[in-house]
Amino acid sequence: MLLAMTATIQRGSHRDGVLAGMGTMVVLGGSVPVTGMLDGYPVVLGQALRYALGGLLLLGWAYWRGIRLPLPGLRDLPALVGLAASGMIGFQAFLLLAQRYAEPGLAAAVLGGSPLVLAFGGALVARRRPAAAPVLGAVLAAAGVAVLSGGGAWHGPGLLLAVLAMLAEVSFTLFAVGVIARLGPRACATWSCVVAAAGGAVTSAVLGETWRLPAGRTLVAVLVLAVVVTAIAFCAWYFAVSVLGADRAGVLLGIVPVSGLIVAVLLGAQSPQVVDVLGALLVGAGVVVGLHRSASDRRGPSGARPAPRPAAPR
Repeated sequence: MLLAMTATIQRGSHRDGVLAGMGTMVVLGGSVPVTGMLDGYPVVLGQALRYALGGLLLLGWAYWRGIRLPLPGLRDLPALVGLAASGMIGFQAFLLLAQRYAEPGLAAAVLGGSPLVLAFGGALVARRRPAAAPVLGAVLAAAGVAVLSGGGAWHGPGLLLAVLAMLAEVSFTLFAVGVIARLGPRACATWSCVVAAAGGAVTSAVLGETWRLPAGRTLVAVLVLAVVVTAIAFCAWYFAVSVLGADRAGVLLGIVPVSGLIVAVLLGAQSPQVVDVLGALLVGAGVVVGLHRSASDRRGPSGARPAPRPAAPR
């Protein structure tokens, strides 16, 4: 589904946006074990390689399909830099550091607040008042994630780092809203990868990370993350944001831990508990409520019905 959506990304229907967003979250949730395969490899260098490969794949795809990607203007650069620094490289760094000072459940519970932040932040970026459906859906989704994670303890800066990771995750979407509107989802995904790759390489050198080529399972992880979780999933997610808006798309973030739970159960690494089912049901309810559109939503921000399309010539 994500491959098909990436091949034909354009302004699509509400259903297309929902399917693309859900597919992205399922991929992200299922990619957690793959990300763990990078353990022991330089953190920032691994991200720089991932985004470099992802950007090259997107540029190659556009060239092969004869698609001319619009170049970012000066007004797009601050957003792309902020997106790459915080939402891409920063998120991974904060999350890794948070797990050194906090239990995984605490970090997961804090990240579960992302839909609620996007419900308000997405509306503010779009210069409108927050809608009731995304806010209520985000509350239910966040509650479901909290139930699934079970919470946890922390020491030192653990809670602060978890909050920073959550804000970085949110910035991946909010910084992109204006760029998507001006350049489109595919171009936003491509240029953000290019900026993140360049910035990651410089940061890695400044931090003094040892540069070495990945091999074995590390190489497999980098390739999977670059192709599936970056090149394909980024395009699909930004397509979903362009169709649904950042506030409604945000409720789909609650699917990530549910997807991770399902993968863990299928792999035999975890047995489902009653509390897991309850959390998944809350997330599901949040998604249904958050994506609900009222009649005024379907007519557009002004409340006016869109003009009918002219009939196709016969």
